[in-house]
Amino acid sequence: MNTDAARIARWIRAQVEASSTRGIVVGLSGGIDSAVVAGLATSATPGHVVGVILPCHSDPRDESDAQMAAEHFKIPTIRIDLAAAYDRLLLDARTALAHLPDAQRPAAVHDAVDAKARVPVANIKPRLRMTSLYFVANSLNYLVAGTGNRAELAIGYFTKYGDGGVDILPIGSLLKSDVRAVARELRIPESIIEKPPSAGLWQGQTDESEMGFTYVELERYLKDGPGAGSSALAGRIERMARASDHKRQMPEVFSDQ
Repeated sequence: MNTDAARIARWIRAQVEASSTRGIVVGLSGGIDSAVVAGLATSATPGHVVGVILPCHSDPRDESDAQMAAEHFKIPTIRIDLAAAYDRLLLDARTALAHLPDAQRPAAVHDAVDAKARVPVANIKPRLRMTSLYFVANSLNYLVAGTGNRAELAIGYFTKYGDGGVDILPIGSLLKSDVRAVARELRIPESIIEKPPSAGLWQGQTDESEMGFTYVELERYLKDGPGAGSSALAGRIERMARASDHKRQMPEVFSDQ
């Protein structure tokens, strides 16, 4: 294991010890980030890691890749199918919204194509996953390890109180290229490493298509500054960063001082 990976594993172990917990829970999505976090957690607390697979009308490949990662690191898994809970909550929530006064009712609440309507619906999935991960973690007295990387955190590409609701972020300082380097050192299957990153929020969704730029472009901006790409790209990245400031901070507290 390289120096960075070994240092992260030691840090994870220190977080577990400092919190008087017993191990780590990782949500396994089938992607590279969660596979790397699972591998680092296994190095940190061997025998005290649980992978949780949380399908919710998901691509079957995601579940099989998640299971592949778990088998690679020989960690036990728990599978909780969230589809029924998601369907019921969405139905009840939409029904409740429909009873609001006309002036307040969202016009596109049932429109699966409209982008503004799609976001609150898509965010239900990571928030249900967060709830499930904390149920498992609290039951075992484990910590929830998040899978966000530096690029995602910088522009707020995560759901507040969803995949952003975690105890620790082991790869939060790593760019995507760093994550891939650690993945190869951990001998994670190449099919997972090269898989297009996706949060699995809707059919065919990928990170890069939703962001509007590639991870390579974002990484170049984060490493070399706004002049590393076009002004349009820099402007989009900076707008996303500003708009997501609230995700990286504790809630505002009123003070009359």
